[in-house]
Amino acid sequence: MNSHQLFYKGEFYSDDTVLFSAKNRAFRYGDSLFETIHTNGTQIQFFQEHIERLTIGMEKLKMEIPINFHNTIEKNIKKLITKNKSFLGTRIRLSVFRNSGGLYTPTDNSISYLIESSKLDEPKYFLNKKGIKIGLFDSYRKNANSLSAFKTGNSLPFILAGLYKEEMKWDDCLLINERQNLVESVSSNLFVVKDGILFTPSVESGAVNGIMREQIIQIALDLGMTVYDDCIMKPEELNEADEIFLTNAIVGIRWVVAYGERRYFNKKAKILMEELNKRTFPEN
Repeated sequence: MNSHQLFYKGEFYSDDTVLFSAKNRAFRYGDSLFETIHTNGTQIQFFQEHIERLTIGMEKLKMEIPINFHNTIEKNIKKLITKNKSFLGTRIRLSVFRNSGGLYTPTDNSISYLIESSKLDEPKYFLNKKGIKIGLFDSYRKNANSLSAFKTGNSLPFILAGLYKEEMKWDDCLLINERQNLVESVSSNLFVVKDGILFTPSVESGAVNGIMREQIIQIALDLGMTVYDDCIMKPEELNEADEIFLTNAIVGIRWVVAYGERRYFNKKAKILMEELNKRTFPEN
């Protein structure tokens, strides 16, 4: 029986294969970017948006972008899905890192990439039946800067927040920036609903420029909802909200039932999730 496969440097490898030396720059310096992508069959959801965010990040990090990078990545993701016979919902992680050489200062700006796949429980996006409980992580602040909109190999703030939510027995928790404004959760963008209006922290506040965040904003606007996507939000504002939900490219929307003693509804979350699935997985 074939083991689960991953794709690296044009070849398939068993997922227990040792691929890197200690000189790998992602290991040494976090000199890397990544994307997590939802696929259904061999259809890649929002691939253009993912690859655009990735290449903009690569340009900022002064990584060389290979010729025909877009088409090559798409082809190899589909190859890996087929190799692993993962034809329902699949989570793809695409990691890009600068090739070895140098200390802090690289001697080579060319890149390599790794594609991994794992099966999802559901082939489409689904709204959680039971609302999640969240809290606030304020022991470490996520700094807002020109790189904070991207998913980089430096994930320590999210790791510490993840450990804290486990300690507190929450389902997720929210991070704040150096000005004590809300940013996002461990793995998702934050949306707040008040009086039928959607609010989400601005990318300038330090939030990842989420692929699903942009989809939900556009869907809400198309449905005639009022959306403010440039908000400066304080934690205490959550106590006045009617709804809170979190979004990412793998699960779509997760609605929040509790923040502290406050309890919330999920009316807008249901409407948005239904429309998201209609647009993303149209019936043949």
